[in-house]
Amino acid sequence: MRAIERATLGTLGWLGVPVVLALGITFAAHPSVAAAGSARPAPFDTNAVYLRDCATCHGPRGEGTPMGPQIASAGGALADYELSTGRMPLGDPHEAVRRRSPRYSRDQIAKLVDYVSAFGGGGGGVPIPTVDVAGADVSRGGELYRLNCAACHSWLGTGGALLGREAPPLSHSTPVQVAEAVRTGPGSMPSFGAESISDRDMNAVAAYVREIQHPEDRGGNPLLHLGPFPEGAVAWVVGIGVLLLFVNWVGEREPKS
Repeated sequence: MRAIERATLGTLGWLGVPVVLALGITFAAHPSVAAAGSARPAPFDTNAVYLRDCATCHGPRGEGTPMGPQIASAGGALADYELSTGRMPLGDPHEAVRRRSPRYSRDQIAKLVDYVSAFGGGGGGVPIPTVDVAGADVSRGGELYRLNCAACHSWLGTGGALLGREAPPLSHSTPVQVAEAVRTGPGSMPSFGAESISDRDMNAVAAYVREIQHPEDRGGNPLLHLGPFPEGAVAWVVGIGVLLLFVNWVGEREPKS
């Protein structure tokens, strides 16, 4: 029996050698596997990220280049708007600027915004506005929106085609992003200062945009929120169609011979 046990252990020992060698080669070739449990993500280097993703177009200190405008005096609001909506950074300077998923986390965006805001001494530009939609006058916001915004973004915020450009939809804009866009005028959009739209009115506009993002539809299917005209058209088509079927069903028919 002891001889059998020694033979069995010896066989298992020889079989274990390749396993040990394989594990040793794996850890030697990939030391990160051994340290996976203790590895920590590298800290976010704001300066390195800016130089890598932004400086090519906007310059090392935001002074601008032939491929991008200066942002040294833009302030934190514009930087936060462009980064939080995923419009920046662009992979190609000639790429269309449109809303995408943000490339950075909220904390990383805040660090980049502080970094850009420090250009030029940190005293210029528009800071990130403080928006409070709680208790805001939505009716007043609707008036201001229809007066200043609906011509480009449509009355329901679905966006619209303009000459040589396009006004983006507002379906995913947060109240802060709405205020940032109004105050800074990104792209070809005009900017509105506090003299044109006060902070109180800004809260009302932001509250109205949030309202049209999730409207309270009454009376059944909203039909893409297109208003009473398509609802009436559907009622006529369905109603007349049902009436014609009914008339055909009850109408006189030739008796069978």
